[in-house]
Amino acid sequence: MKRYVFLSNNRGYTYLFVLLAVMLMGIMQGIVGQSWKGIMQREREAELLFRGMQIQDAIARWHQPKPDVQQHVATPLNDLKDLLQDPRTPAKVRYLRKLYRDPITNQDWTVIREPVRGIVGVASSSKDAVIKKDNFPDQLRQFVGAQRYDQWQFVYAAAKTTESVPLTPPAVIGR
Repeated sequence: MKRYVFLSNNRGYTYLFVLLAVMLMGIMQGIVGQSWKGIMQREREAELLFRGMQIQDAIARWHQPKPDVQQHVATPLNDLKDLLQDPRTPAKVRYLRKLYRDPITNQDWTVIREPVRGIVGVASSSKDAVIKKDNFPDQLRQFVGAQRYDQWQFVYAAAKTTESVPLTPPAVIGR
């Protein structure tokens, strides 16, 4: 009879062992889940930098004078869709391959406008904290120290133009 009581007590230990194993598996899944969340956020952050730079470069090309046009008339960029095909020219001129969405929010970008030039940049609408705080390329050094994604603004800044002095042809000596 004592042997039967001993076996029934083993079931209690087995039950505690299974509970402990389930608890440890839950803790491990939580750790893996946090790690996976960080990896995914870093991927979305890298994609945000890539897409933002693509749009910034496309806006820069929109605002730069065209070499084949004598007189460049500054046309404001009123819609990002115009970067897919330039409505100002009869030829098919594309500045972007496709219209990217904000990878952090999976929504449209927050558009940055100026009164004269129209759209000059984009930014994310996310108020989430950034992971990357330094080690940016030179063209993105303004992002150093930013705390949120909406502070990463991809803006085209026009180069300051200086009036050029026309060059005179060199004089011919001794004809």
